[in-house]
Amino acid sequence: MTDTTELPVVVIGAGPSGLAAAANLHRRGIPALVLEAGDVAGAAVREWAHIRLFSPWSELVDPEAAKVLADAGWEVPNPKRYPTGGNWAADYLQPLADALGTVRFGHTVTGVAKCGRDLVVDSGREDAAFTLHVTSAEGDRHIAARAVIDASGTWSGPNPLGGDGLPAAGENAHADRIVHRVPDLTDAATAARYAGKHVAIAGTGASAKTALITFTNLAREHRGTRISWLVRRPTIGTAFGGGQDDELSERGALGDHAKAAVTGGPTTTFTGFRTAGIEAHGENRLRLTSFDGQTLDDVDEVVVLTGFRPDLGFLSEVRLDLDPVLQAPRTLAPLIDPNVHSCGTVYPHGAAELAQPEHGFYLVGMKSYGRATSFLALTGFEQVRSVVAEIAGDHAAAARVDLALPESGVCGGSGDFDEPEAAAGGCCGPADQTAVIPVP
Repeated sequence: MTDTTELPVVVIGAGPSGLAAAANLHRRGIPALVLEAGDVAGAAVREWAHIRLFSPWSELVDPEAAKVLADAGWEVPNPKRYPTGGNWAADYLQPLADALGTVRFGHTVTGVAKCGRDLVVDSGREDAAFTLHVTSAEGDRHIAARAVIDASGTWSGPNPLGGDGLPAAGENAHADRIVHRVPDLTDAATAARYAGKHVAIAGTGASAKTALITFTNLAREHRGTRISWLVRRPTIGTAFGGGQDDELSERGALGDHAKAAVTGGPTTTFTGFRTAGIEAHGENRLRLTSFDGQTLDDVDEVVVLTGFRPDLGFLSEVRLDLDPVLQAPRTLAPLIDPNVHSCGTVYPHGAAELAQPEHGFYLVGMKSYGRATSFLALTGFEQVRSVVAEIAGDHAAAARVDLALPESGVCGGSGDFDEPEAAAGGCCGPADQTAVIPVP
């Protein structure tokens, strides 16, 4: 038997969910240590600093984090305003990390295991401390923990252009012409890269809609700029979202603006385009080919916004029970599976759904969603509140999970693979999303 109660809880990642977890631990008096690979808080968020969120400040600040910040004299942002990613990182995440004082920047977790035990060993496993293998400027070291909360997100794992989940033939060879982020076209050098060019945009999520809008604006300023929108589904369906039916008004407006950009701008839409290959074509241009034989010629640049996937490589020695489709915790997966529903409805879930066979290990935040999308900060805040309560031994608080998310105004699943979406244009009716999960 090993006494681990004096060890800290280690949180991986100093993003919104990771820092919220640390704030909850701090408020409960539990020693915590946050390991962040980047040099600043919200390093991933800062990579889309130019993009405005469609959630207001009132939904972007964890309640316990607000208390930590209040003690440090934090100036509360206007709750009705919509910050950019840069605002969120600089005005909330970094001050929170500074106030907590438990974040170690430049510390990359390369592995998590049970002390002295590989994946196969049962003996003494549950009582053994976790060992985190960490690389930093000081070299490699091990850090012991009583529990681990993995809030490392999915930003480091963008999905490829290839329509079968693997890089398309030639995708790696032409990586210098492909980006997996929404380019910041307010930057002169970045805008110059795309101005007057033929740009292919792949994807239908919020990032893709943002890109369609910004590139349409670029086309208005620079003649000759062309946009080809690659949609894997046979129809556009509900790609533009619920519009006025969306309870997040800015999310609905984003879809409306994207629709206007596509219908009124220099955009050609290709549906059913699941990219199989990319090759050189003509004079310094590219040709994209889909699995069904469609071709798109004379492409200069490709912007791939097809979602993300979790990095599970450094968790190879942790016993996980993940859904084979979404790579999310098995109990959570049916609640967020886009094949089943797309209403934006996420039923209340917390420690019970996020726990893994490795006692004391939890996936939270965007990483808990695996390959699913539509994650909101509010979800992460409630997840970590429940998880920290469970770690603290407050099982009643962990079981009482309240989660009321704004409806997206889009109803139904994603439809059959080669058929239109099940409820194109439909809208979800009111649903009671605030509930109490009983103690099992």
